[in-house]
Amino acid sequence: MVHARVDFFSDALSLSTSMTVLLPQRTATQIGLAGRTTDGPPPVLYLLHGLSDDDTIWVRRTSIERYVAPLGLAVVMPQVHRSFYADQAYGGRYWTFLTEELPDLVGSLFRVSQRREDTFVAGLSMGGYGAFKWALRHPDRFAAAASLSGVMDLAGRRAGRERPEDPRMFERIYGDRDVAGSSDDLLALLDRADPAGLPKMYLCCGTEDELIGDNERFRDRCATAGVPLTTDFGPGAHDWSYWDATIQDVLAWLPLDRPDKAVS
Repeated sequence: MVHARVDFFSDALSLSTSMTVLLPQRTATQIGLAGRTTDGPPPVLYLLHGLSDDDTIWVRRTSIERYVAPLGLAVVMPQVHRSFYADQAYGGRYWTFLTEELPDLVGSLFRVSQRREDTFVAGLSMGGYGAFKWALRHPDRFAAAASLSGVMDLAGRRAGRERPEDPRMFERIYGDRDVAGSSDDLLALLDRADPAGLPKMYLCCGTEDELIGDNERFRDRCATAGVPLTTDFGPGAHDWSYWDATIQDVLAWLPLDRPDKAVS
């Protein structure tokens, strides 16, 4: 595959930032990795990072490049810092960057499919929240969305839970605005969603993860709202050994045109 670290200027953020991109490359003589391409522009997965990470983390902590190479799938991993994928009250417009500027830039720089049925989003922890927020607010853009150990109940998690390493994080992001019931509240977005218009959704979380309660509440709210949801709750913690394993499950679940050989 082609592995590119792209440095660029963001008008939405008014600063220089980065994204890591994996692009399909057909190979015949590469030892240990079989590359594949599709006949037309490849499908694309927007893969989002967690709170303490950046755009390089999926490549550094998992074998994502090896997993997607036989699928002919492009992967775009943007950098959003500690933003919760929001237009911050006192900071950058990261929601605008993610949902408006980034897809336009990717389309202008890379030959990837622009079709809904070829476009997917996934992420871990804060990125799982971001993936589902993007899918629920713009369901027309995605065929599938997946959350790995996501922050599914942000309103409940914000209440009285400022982080000691970043004590004014939620104040910086949301100001005095109440998240509950807003367009940043995944549970509220579910209540307002048309189940028939949503992309396929996949939710996984380890049973030893402190976020398991968030994920169980989201699962139950989906059932109440009549929203189809694939779930996988099994042994695992909030760590990279779990995410390296479960991203393979997500890739196997994505509605892709499969090659003869399965992901291994």
